[in-house]
Amino acid sequence: MRHVLRRGPGGEEWRRYGKQDEFMRETDAVVVGAGVVGLATGRALVQRGCRRVVVLEAEERIAAHQSGNNSGVIHSGLYYRPGSLKARNCVEGRRALYAYCEEKGIACERCGKLVVATEERDLAGLDDLERRGRGNGLEGMRRLRGEELSEYEPHVRGIAGLWIAETGIVDFRAVAEAYAADIREGGGEVLTGAELLGVRRDGDGLVLETRRGELRSGFLVNCAGLQSDRVARLCGIRAGVKIVPFRGEYYELKDSRRGYVRNLIYPVPDPRFPFLGVHLTRLIDGRREAGPNAVLAFKREGYTRWSFSMKDMLETLMFPGFWMMGVRHWRMGVAEFRRSFFKSAFVASVRRLVPDLEGGDFVRGGAGVRAQALDRAGNLLDDFRIEEGE
Repeated sequence: MRHVLRRGPGGEEWRRYGKQDEFMRETDAVVVGAGVVGLATGRALVQRGCRRVVVLEAEERIAAHQSGNNSGVIHSGLYYRPGSLKARNCVEGRRALYAYCEEKGIACERCGKLVVATEERDLAGLDDLERRGRGNGLEGMRRLRGEELSEYEPHVRGIAGLWIAETGIVDFRAVAEAYAADIREGGGEVLTGAELLGVRRDGDGLVLETRRGELRSGFLVNCAGLQSDRVARLCGIRAGVKIVPFRGEYYELKDSRRGYVRNLIYPVPDPRFPFLGVHLTRLIDGRREAGPNAVLAFKREGYTRWSFSMKDMLETLMFPGFWMMGVRHWRMGVAEFRRSFFKSAFVASVRRLVPDLEGGDFVRGGAGVRAQALDRAGNLLDDFRIEEGE
């Protein structure tokens, strides 16, 4: 094998391999996925001295899916089991993100969040959240009686609550753009329209086939979100986990009703599921959203009720964990689809928190798709699953 250095059109290093004198991009590390997680990973690699880092994105723009279709909440670490990877990531990441936004001049606000118990049966869940919050070191958390809720949200009704002072809001698209700029300034690249098609071993490295040509890399990090299980399989990893897409649909509160929601209002979530329930959120641009629900999406990037992919649905239906989950939680699935197709059912969930709001106060907004990891036993994974391979 011969190695002859050449410069590509952007000044990047290309090397020649094999008898056919085929040139390909030479990199130290490739990250698959240009959402917030992939871009943050690429940025960290650049900062730690990786000279040639490339972030691949299948879409024509960054933050096209989960990172660009969410309610913009900087979570505090309230929900996650103390000591879990998600808890550590959330608590440390929240602090780092506030500092980063201040450094870069990205608009964000530590506005706080109110979690509301509306019925007696919610109190045990509220107790558990309080324990988790204290276990994760949250500061400024306050347990509230029903009559104290109006100090934070005058239109809320409930019997108890938790005030979480460290929760905030930001535009994660702006964060993603800033991460991408940091990568480029550090000598790395972010390639859009570069779907990963194949991976093969080549000596002590990897050859990655993409829609923008081949790259050779020392190692690869998979941050592909909705496609992460498929990317893992391309790399020979059989983790026994399937990504099942759940679509979350939002309504927007009309401008004339914005005053009914000061900041963030959440219900006590059902501990059986990793979803937080329909909540009310103030966005960084001043709009108010209500949502999301959590319905099974018939396409991994399916942002409407009618989006459908035969390949995606067959993969979901052929996975034994999906049927085990369905048998266990079919009532939840029926309720979520009812909220999706009937606005009145959706609004009823919102009115449990803010009774003065009515159906006419809402207009349909956007949607996001959550990449939910599901194991073969039908468990909805609530912590990160990290796999390594050659």
